[in-house]
Amino acid sequence: MLIGREIEKKTLQGLLDSEQSEFVAVYGRRRVGKTYLVREAFNYEFSFQHTGLLDAPLKEQLSEFRESLYAAGMKKCAMPKTWSEAFRLLQRHLSSCPDGKKVIFIDELPWMDTQKSNFIRALDHFWNAWATTRKDIVLIVCGSATSWIIENIVMNYGGLHNRLTRQIHLLPFNLHECELYCKNHKLGFTRRQILEAFMVMGGIPYYWSFLQKGLSLAQNIDRMFFAENGELTHEFDALYASLFRNPRIHLEIITTLATKKTGMTREELLVNTHLKNTGQFNTALKELEQCSFIRRYTHIGKKNRDAIYQLMDNYTLFFFKFIQQNVNGDQHFWTSQQPTGVHDTWAGLAFERVCLQHLEQIKKALGFSAVISTAHSWVHKPKDKNDKGVQIDLLIDRNDDVINVCEMKYSKDLYVIDTEEDQRLRRRVYTFQRETGTKKAIHLTMITTYGLQPGGYADDIHSQVTMDDLFV
Repeated sequence: MLIGREIEKKTLQGLLDSEQSEFVAVYGRRRVGKTYLVREAFNYEFSFQHTGLLDAPLKEQLSEFRESLYAAGMKKCAMPKTWSEAFRLLQRHLSSCPDGKKVIFIDELPWMDTQKSNFIRALDHFWNAWATTRKDIVLIVCGSATSWIIENIVMNYGGLHNRLTRQIHLLPFNLHECELYCKNHKLGFTRRQILEAFMVMGGIPYYWSFLQKGLSLAQNIDRMFFAENGELTHEFDALYASLFRNPRIHLEIITTLATKKTGMTREELLVNTHLKNTGQFNTALKELEQCSFIRRYTHIGKKNRDAIYQLMDNYTLFFFKFIQQNVNGDQHFWTSQQPTGVHDTWAGLAFERVCLQHLEQIKKALGFSAVISTAHSWVHKPKDKNDKGVQIDLLIDRNDDVINVCEMKYSKDLYVIDTEEDQRLRRRVYTFQRETGTKKAIHLTMITTYGLQPGGYADDIHSQVTMDDLFV
C-alpha cells in the first residue's frame, strides 16, 4: 500500500490524460521510494521498463537494455553497439505497441551514463527527434544520484534544455506519514516512539520497512543496525557509494560536519577537512545539499557569503554517534544506551533537528502559515570575560513585525522551566535585542514533546508547540 504521496501519485496518473508526450524526472535520495511510487502509480503496467546497472561497462548496459526489450515483448534483435542504436530499437518496439499511451519507465538512469558512452546525446535525440513528434509517449526517468539528475536532466543546457514537462523531487516522509506507515503495519508505537525512530532513521521508507511488529523500538533498532546480519548494519557505505561516483570528498565533508552541531562555514570546512579549494570541493558541497544531507543557512542579519553548512541527515548522524562507536560489536548496543546520559544528550540534539525538518508544522501550530517568514539561527560570541555567549538555534523572522525565538526541548514528561532556565531564556532574548537592535516584537516560543508544566515561569512563555503539532 502506498503511504502518503497523494500529490505525486495524482501528478503521475494525470499524465495518461495528457494531449502531448510527457517527459518526467523523478529524483530523490537512495531508499526514499521513487521506484515504488512510479510502479504503484501505474499499477506495474509499462510498455517498456528498464533499470540501469551499477558500475557496469557500456557493453553490459546495452546487453541488459536489450533483455528489457525482450521482456517487453520485442522479438529477437541484434545487439546494439551504441545507445543511439539501442534507442532506435526502443522506437521500433513502441511503434508496434497498441494504440494509447505508452509509458516508459527507466530507473537508475545515471548508472547508464558510463564514460564516453554518449548516453545523454542519444537520449536527447530519442526525445527531441522522435517522442515529441507523437502525442502518446510518457517517458519517466528516475535515479538516486540526485545531483546527476539535476545537472544532466533538470538543468541541462544542451538538447534537453527545458524539455522536461514534469519533475518530482521525492522527499522523505515527515512525521505524519511515518505515523500512517506505523498504523498501516500495526507496529503499535506511541508518538514519542515514532519520533525517536524518526530521530534515528529520518523519513526513509526503506528503513522503516524493516521494523517488525511485536518488538519494542529499542529491540528493532538493535536488530536492524547492530546485529551481525542486520538489514542496515552496513548501510552507510552503500548509501554514499550509490549516490556519488567518487564519494571521498563528500565523506570528508560530512565526517567533519558531524563534529559540530551548528555547522561550519565554507572556509571552516576547508581548514578542518584539509581539502583543497577546488571545483571538486564546490561540487561535493552542492551535491550534498541537493540530496538534503546538509542544509545551508545564514545567521539573522548575515549575508549569503557567510552561509553555514550543517549536517541534517538523521541516519548519518546516528551512524557517527552510535553505530561507528560500537567497536565491540555489541548486538544490544542501543538497548544498553537507553538509560544513559549519552542517549539523552543525543535525543535533545536530534529533537532540535526534527523541529528544523518540520518548520511548516511549527508555523501552522503558531498560526502564521500565511505570513511570509524566514528561519535563521543566531550566535553572539563573548566580547570580554564579563560577557556571556548566546546561541539561538531557531529564529523565525516574520513579515508581520514579529520574531519567534524558539527553544526546543526533548523530555519524557511535561517540561519544567526552573529559575535557572528562566534566567537563561531572559538573557537570550535581552542579548538578542541588544546586539541586533531589532524593533520587532519578540515572542518566546517553547517547542517540547508534551508541553510545559503549567504555572510558575511557564506563564511568561508567549507560545507553545508540542510533539503532536509536529505530526500534523
